[in-house]
Amino acid sequence: MMDIKLDPSRDDLPLMANTNHILVKHYVLDLDIDFECQVIEGTIVLFFEDGDRLKQWSSSSKETCQMESNEACTLRTLKPCHIPATNASSSSSKMGYNNFEICSKADKDISDKDGNHDNQEQASGISISKYCCDTENHGREEFLLVLDCCDLSVLKVEEVDVAAVLGIEKFTRSPKLTAISKELRNEMVRELVTLPADRWREQFDYFARCSQAPSCGELFFDTDTWSLRIRKTGAQTATDFPHAIRIWYKTKPEGRSVTWTSDQCGRPCVYTMGSPINNRALFPCQEPPVAMSTWQATIRAAASFVVLMSGENFAKPTQLQEGCLSWHYYVTMPMPASTFTIAVGCWTEMKPETDSPSDLEAERSLPPSEPDFRYVDVCSHMDYPCRFQSASASTQEIIPHRVFAPLCLKDVCQGTLLPLIPLCLSAAHSVLGTHPFSRLDILIIPANFPSLGMARPRKEKTGHVSDSGASVVKHGLNPEKTFMQVHYLKGYFLLRFLARTLGDETYFSFLRKFVHMFHGQLILSQNFLEMLLENIPEEKRQELSVENIFRDWLESSGIPKPLQTDRQAGAECRLVRQVDAEVTKWIQVNRRPRKRKRGEQEEVFEKLLPDQLILLLEQLLQEKTLNLRTLQSLQRTYSLHKHDAEVRHRWCELVIKHKYSKAYKHVERFLQEDQAMGVYLYGELMVSENAQQQQLAHRCFALTKEQMDRSSAQVVAEMLF
Repeated sequence: MMDIKLDPSRDDLPLMANTNHILVKHYVLDLDIDFECQVIEGTIVLFFEDGDRLKQWSSSSKETCQMESNEACTLRTLKPCHIPATNASSSSSKMGYNNFEICSKADKDISDKDGNHDNQEQASGISISKYCCDTENHGREEFLLVLDCCDLSVLKVEEVDVAAVLGIEKFTRSPKLTAISKELRNEMVRELVTLPADRWREQFDYFARCSQAPSCGELFFDTDTWSLRIRKTGAQTATDFPHAIRIWYKTKPEGRSVTWTSDQCGRPCVYTMGSPINNRALFPCQEPPVAMSTWQATIRAAASFVVLMSGENFAKPTQLQEGCLSWHYYVTMPMPASTFTIAVGCWTEMKPETDSPSDLEAERSLPPSEPDFRYVDVCSHMDYPCRFQSASASTQEIIPHRVFAPLCLKDVCQGTLLPLIPLCLSAAHSVLGTHPFSRLDILIIPANFPSLGMARPRKEKTGHVSDSGASVVKHGLNPEKTFMQVHYLKGYFLLRFLARTLGDETYFSFLRKFVHMFHGQLILSQNFLEMLLENIPEEKRQELSVENIFRDWLESSGIPKPLQTDRQAGAECRLVRQVDAEVTKWIQVNRRPRKRKRGEQEEVFEKLLPDQLILLLEQLLQEKTLNLRTLQSLQRTYSLHKHDAEVRHRWCELVIKHKYSKAYKHVERFLQEDQAMGVYLYGELMVSENAQQQQLAHRCFALTKEQMDRSSAQVVAEMLF
């Protein structure tokens, strides 16, 4: 086991889960959203499969225990937590799983006095840093399940008696259920999690049934800063450990995976995001990407709220009681736990005034199950209901989709976003082929949503990985990493470089082949580059190699010299030439004297697309001086304050650089409405050493810091104070 204690001078995020020993194959979440207390509470049931390297772990763990015994191994008898068992049948909430009842909130009487412990306390005297020998076990170390967990209050952990589920006997090789044992229960779960993909509906139904089965014993547990550790007396190996456990828990308002805030209309909402500490403050889980799993979740909230979630179904709410709705989502494609998301708010589904033919066609063309062998003979991923094996899915250009947003954004959604989505989906299909998912939900996120993207570790350098599978994400806790966009910009230019070097036809043909070969799998950068170089003619490689690309693009600063000619290549583009002409006009306007000469005509400027405006403003930012008349004319000509955030960000940079005080209101609006992108502007305001601009920065931060994401607020505070 890896015992990581963070040093304040380090900013690596520890991944504590022992995924080499035991793997979560499926999660069943049953949760209530409480906006008054700002907590999410309920249960999560985890279904396990033995890890691949169990024997290796068994031998190494015995050596570890022996070493600890030689040093200072305190023998103790650990007693179970005294927590009253909760009868699932006493729950008043119900979910449509063949009349199986769903547990609602944990008993309000369950509290610390009953033996429950939060992250600051130890449970049952279990050591946080070490697991030594148990005298009842004659000196043999017991198996320890380690889950990634932070900012959670864990109330109870128990083994699920899956054998109590009606019909579960079909998932055992034993002819009759005579004596119920831990081996028999584990065999049932083992058979259940390995059902073939064409039986996924039956599998998910039994997952739901098992999640509501009674307890057959409480388990020892303990929490530290980054993990939840669970064991069962007498279970020495992962094979012996219960393969279905239920965890009663609740989140904390300050949890770093859950953000309680307000939407653009001022209504309360909450959303989760798989960064900066992944989802461990939402539910105990296995966070290393190799821990691919499926899940299903039932979320209850007040009837005025809409619950959205990463899932493959268009969820429709069920009324449980007056003023309370239940939403159910599921995912059949195994994915990392960091991709699990929930967003709850007073969202409104935005619909076009009239359905377009393409939308209607998309709704009708739901994918059947027949395979399409034109594209994929045998998929290389683990077994799941894969759309790449569906003939009709391969021709479905536009998948069904919904758009949700606060009601106050209805006009902009209907006017701008709704017409754009079918075009984007169709373009993606034309380039990459089959859409991996059957449907799509799009949410206009609140202004304080902090992340502009996420990156995976580079190459194989992901930090030390212990025998258990524990490791670290390098710089994963660095609050500035969210706002550093260099790797995304370089990634864009790298792809541009490869496309131009190989030619569009060769490059896009490779992309389609790559997606079909690696869909449903985890990949690294070198997988992409190696396959790319293998699939291009020798004469087009031009000394390209994986090592050279890593050296020039990923392991060095700045843009490599070969791409410095990209502007020259792009200058042949009509749209870019048009921008260059407009830049020349603006520079001429800026150099003119205040009064025009008699007979001199006023410049006529062309209408520019948003991408062209970004390029125009980027070039004008290179000018040392722009007078106030030029800035005023620039704003009036293009109505820059009405454009998207990318355009407005460049406009705000110009305003700050040239101290255009009449447009400071545009900067204030940006800092309040686009908080993640606004972090850079705070820095510009402070380094200007202009008193008025610094006062603006302090004033905006004072207004927004309570709603800002914690990482954003920390970065800005370091700039201001």
